[in-house]
Amino acid sequence: MVLRAMYSGVSGLRAEGEALGVVGDNIANINTVGFKAQRAIFQDVLGHSVLAGTSSALPGSGVKVGDIQQLFTQGSLANTGVSTDVALSGDGFFVVKGTTNGISGNFFTRAGQFTVNKDGQLVNPNGMQVQGYAAKPDGTFDASISAIKVPTGSIQPNASTKASFVANLDSRSAIMNGGVFDPLQPGTSQNSTSTITVYDSLGNSHALDMHYTKTADNAWTWTATMNSVDLLGTAAAAALVPPNQDQVVGTGALTFNTDGSLLAGGAGTVTLPTLAGGAAAGQAITVNLGTAGGGIDGLTQYGSGSATSAQSQDGYSSGDFSGVAIDGQGIIQGLYTNGQKLAISQLAVAKFQSNDGLGRAGESLWIDTRDSGPAALGTAATGGRGAVSGGATESSNVDLAEEFVGLIQHQRAFSANSKTISTADEMLQELINIKR
Repeated sequence: MVLRAMYSGVSGLRAEGEALGVVGDNIANINTVGFKAQRAIFQDVLGHSVLAGTSSALPGSGVKVGDIQQLFTQGSLANTGVSTDVALSGDGFFVVKGTTNGISGNFFTRAGQFTVNKDGQLVNPNGMQVQGYAAKPDGTFDASISAIKVPTGSIQPNASTKASFVANLDSRSAIMNGGVFDPLQPGTSQNSTSTITVYDSLGNSHALDMHYTKTADNAWTWTATMNSVDLLGTAAAAALVPPNQDQVVGTGALTFNTDGSLLAGGAGTVTLPTLAGGAAAGQAITVNLGTAGGGIDGLTQYGSGSATSAQSQDGYSSGDFSGVAIDGQGIIQGLYTNGQKLAISQLAVAKFQSNDGLGRAGESLWIDTRDSGPAALGTAATGGRGAVSGGATESSNVDLAEEFVGLIQHQRAFSANSKTISTADEMLQELINIKR
């Protein structure tokens, strides 16, 4: 029995030393992004076979570390301001592809410190390619994952084809110039005006003026004009009399109901001729002024001041790549100097039946195992997967105070087990001394 006690003490020293290594690993990774703490699971060791049917009153043979459990609790999110940094709030893992320690394939990580490499690929600090669902031209995403490639080149311009306006025309307005708009004297023949910038096929910007003139009660006209310099060029415009005058490029009639809603005239077309700068001839822009038949989503006629509250068009100039932005669903958008945001890809997020069964691969990576089950790939905020926070990282979930308490516990337990050994040694010495 004395020898049994000695060996039990040895097992305690071994187990406490192993547990101390786990605590030390946790403390060492207190600042490792996405790190998940571990804990040692102690188990007793039987001194006999369970199948032998012996009495349970027999003493055991010490202790062992049965398992090292990973604790996948949520770490706090830290804002970094780096646009390619991402963090998961909730369950799931980012997917990266590459080679580590001689193993190639897909790996899984909570460390979202990503960057764009020289080839335009989104990679982790070890150069592994981040995986996602590539965006299609129609705005949808591929069904299978692939490496995320950020197009760092310029985007081509887009000619304006649609323009919409939301405005109120004051019902109290007087009829000016007999209700006829004069492009040579717009100030005295209009009741309200607004300006919107449109783009030709080369990405050149042009100011398009929308003039609204009251013709009768509940009746108006709209007239679209462009400056002659924009249309014809400086030399041709200078030859006009008077020079630098507005040119009409579209017009239409509007009628309103007595409640101020739009009755008719909610659609029209602005046709731009060949513009100075070489735009395509006959460029047509569809104008949306609201829903006819009682709509209040565009132009209205209420007894308040005339004002344009919103206007938009679908054209833009060429632009250079300026960075990326990542939203809560993991959609990566390319940002361009012309103000455009184009979807590039959507981050893939892996979910497992058992996170505890994942195998650590080092470098803040995990691999799937038989215990974890295969990865179920999807997107953020779906199927129980966490949401993505852009410009942030997930801190280690190690609780430093708890680890220090663990250090004390394991140190005391180690000392106690050493006392078991020294006591057993003294008892053996006493036994040997009996013969003397």
